[in-house]
Amino acid sequence: MALNLNQVLFLILTVVAVVVAVFLVRFLIQLRRTAGEGEKTLAEMRRLAENLNELDLVVKAKVEDLGRLVEASKNTAVNLSEASMFLTTRLLRPAANYWPLVYPLLTFFWRRIRKRKEKKDAG
Repeated sequence: MALNLNQVLFLILTVVAVVVAVFLVRFLIQLRRTAGEGEKTLAEMRRLAENLNELDLVVKAKVEDLGRLVEASKNTAVNLSEASMFLTTRLLRPAANYWPLVYPLLTFFWRRIRKRKEKKDAG
């Protein structure tokens, strides 16, 4: 039995339609799987974004505390600098004129105190 041209073309179009239908069904199945994975990923990303926002708040609070600590340290350093400046300008520099007289007297009295202590301990 010989096939005419219309029958051959119909047979070819039928095979092509079956191949396209199979490809379309497989594509839709894969698209559904991908959409499900996308939903899972999106839910996880939302959860991670919430965690990131919480972490951001914690970090901001810690940075604010650190800023206050740095400010307090700066104030302490300034006050310590002022105190040392006061000591050097008001007490040590004027007293430096008398060091050649005071130092020998201090060493002399220190030696006498040590000798008395040694005598007490020995006797």
